[in-house]
Amino acid sequence: MRAMGTTVGDDVRIRREALGWTQARLAREACKSSGMPPGSLSKHDIYRYETGRRTPRDWLPAISAALGASTETMRTPARPEPTSLPEPLPALHRAAAGQLAPTIRKLNRRLVALDNELHGLPIAETAARAFKTVFRRLGNGTPEIHERDVQSAAAELAEIAGWACFNEGRPRESKRFSQEALFLAQRSGDRGIELLTLQNLALLAGWTGRLGEELSLTRSVLERGDLDPRVEAMFRCREGQGLERAGDSRRSVESFARARSLLEEAPPSDSPAWSWWVSEREVDRQQGRALNLTKRWDESLPVLHRASDETAGSHVGYGLVSQVWLLDSLLSLRAWTEAEAAAHALVPSVTELSSRIVRGQLERVVSRDLPALPTALRDTLEHVRAGLAEDPYGF
Repeated sequence: MRAMGTTVGDDVRIRREALGWTQARLAREACKSSGMPPGSLSKHDIYRYETGRRTPRDWLPAISAALGASTETMRTPARPEPTSLPEPLPALHRAAAGQLAPTIRKLNRRLVALDNELHGLPIAETAARAFKTVFRRLGNGTPEIHERDVQSAAAELAEIAGWACFNEGRPRESKRFSQEALFLAQRSGDRGIELLTLQNLALLAGWTGRLGEELSLTRSVLERGDLDPRVEAMFRCREGQGLERAGDSRRSVESFARARSLLEEAPPSDSPAWSWWVSEREVDRQQGRALNLTKRWDESLPVLHRASDETAGSHVGYGLVSQVWLLDSLLSLRAWTEAEAAAHALVPSVTELSSRIVRGQLERVVSRDLPALPTALRDTLEHVRAGLAEDPYGF
């Protein structure tokens, strides 16, 4: 599924390219259309709009006029092409040796897509069972000509299983699969999956209270250098979280600022395909969590508001967690009216929420014992609790 920002951004890019304009030229023409001084809109702003990292709300009329289109046309998503039924998930045990790696990669893409549908569909068991099939086949021997490719594809599958186990609240299994992913990535020479797995291990360490391990893993990667800007941004966010929770707020702010700066340098097309989720919204999500956990609630609000903007950045299955932390910060600040609005926004999503990590965070927040809650807010929080407790198999 694509966010509105991406749909509008695609239209902007297609129309701009049809005119043979650069992003800088479109920025200049939009400034003329709006009557604003030159430079009010930059080529970097156009880049953000076209990649879905921002939605051109205020600037859309001027951009539309410059491109010779109506604002309404630009806002209206194109009608989706009719599609056939999706293919079934590939069966790894039937794949011939030469087709095993492509089959694993096909399964990997499908699992990632499922993981990011709705609010985190549960894929851990499917990914784990699939990896065990591949693990057995690797143990029985793979023709040398295919070995490295199969190891690389298997490393990615193990990384997906490790992430999915974490998302479903199984830290021990998450670490085991991540260690297998790291071993296979190093054996195959797949540095991209090695780095992604190290990030997952640092994430797991941070979430399970091992802050020293989180920072040590992160710094070991950053000190090696030679990182794609987008990949370095991913590790700067992890560094920022670790520093904030270790009490070094100044350096944490610097790490998150560096992450945002790196994203400016890294068009998605020039970065590893798996880094698609590393966006400004993801930076906000991670910084917002760190500020919330360290009780810097006032500072967390604008960051978490941006992270909760469904029209910005790529959709990820765990994305709803930023709204949970936003609610927690508002409750902590006794901002009752805003907290009621935030809780109300969560109510429709609760029964569809599959991510155990997000559910656990939400259960903690709505179960807080807060005195003197206004009746309307208390009732809304009760609606959220009822949704969390609902039997998914009952009617």
